Amino acid sequence: MNNRIKVLRAEAGWTQADLAERLDVSRQTINALETGKYDPSLPLAFRLSRLFGKAIEEIFLPAEGES
Repeated sequence: MNNRIKVLRAEAGWTQADLAERLDVSRQTINALETGKYDPSLPLAFRLSRLFGKAIEEIFLPAEGES
């Protein structure tokens, strides 16, 4: 799954640590999300959605070949 977390975070002017604090996760979790090494749980995806004011579908995109 691809995502726009890094772009949205940069647009907000936040570091990975800033975003991690707002979501109550570790900075390593943010790094893993941004590099595609970790897909978030549904509750975390909803928290990201609310924080950025975007629909989940605007943040998370299917990887090539996925529907």
